[in-house]
Amino acid sequence: MILVTGATGNIGSALLKELHACGAGPLRGLTRDASRAVFPEGVEAVEGDFAQPASLKPALQGVRSLFLVSRLGSDADILEAARQAGVKHVVLVSSITVQTHPHLGPAGENRAVEQLLKASGMAWTILRPTQFASNALMWAASIRRHETVRVPYTETALPTIHPADIAAVARVALTEPGHQERTYALTGPEPVTARQQVEAIAAALGREVSFAEISRRQAHAQMAAVFGAEAAEAVLDVTGGDVNDELLLVRDTVSQITGTPARPFQLWASENANAFR
Repeated sequence: MILVTGATGNIGSALLKELHACGAGPLRGLTRDASRAVFPEGVEAVEGDFAQPASLKPALQGVRSLFLVSRLGSDADILEAARQAGVKHVVLVSSITVQTHPHLGPAGENRAVEQLLKASGMAWTILRPTQFASNALMWAASIRRHETVRVPYTETALPTIHPADIAAVARVALTEPGHQERTYALTGPEPVTARQQVEAIAAALGREVSFAEISRRQAHAQMAAVFGAEAAEAVLDVTGGDVNDELLLVRDTVSQITGTPARPFQLWASENANAFR
């Protein structure tokens, strides 16, 4: 049994499709509301809440392999519940900032979760993706209203990754040998700036999208209201304020592990155009 947590999210939903398509199973998807989950045929929907680790006990029953996105609840309690349930292998989604920006608070939190997993006694595979293509959804409301997209650091090009590529690597790690006790840094196939992302979305929509650069102070004020000041500082650092060569590096890990080239941002934009209409 493989349990996919965050099963309705950008990575989890793609992973369930990948696992189902390759005949892996049995499969179980964790969600807060099983009645609303739309999973591939044969995937068992189970309810659980990361904020209440005790609620995960039924979902973990009989599970051998677990896919886990970090920092959505008490990771120490979640990993302990998995260990007690007899889980043998955990594939954890962490962040590339653990190695590129270890001084930042969120990176330290992700490293702490990685260390908890390594000390748990369960086998582990750690995925460290860079910026998600799906982060562009933060512009969706503005684009739908035909407003100007306002972004700092418009010319900083990061090797943004399609969430489905994270799912593809996770699928291999969960179903094929040779990936336990391995840590993989994951990126997209090429650097892409915020300006280029908006242009790709505009092309997918078939219309122009207004775009303008704002200062770090302006961006921080907007983001802090949603995420908090510390998180806003961290996001701004890794999207342009404190970039380094390691963060900008394009890696071929996705193609090496899956045998398929990483998906470009333009593909994500075309697949998700309806979110911006």
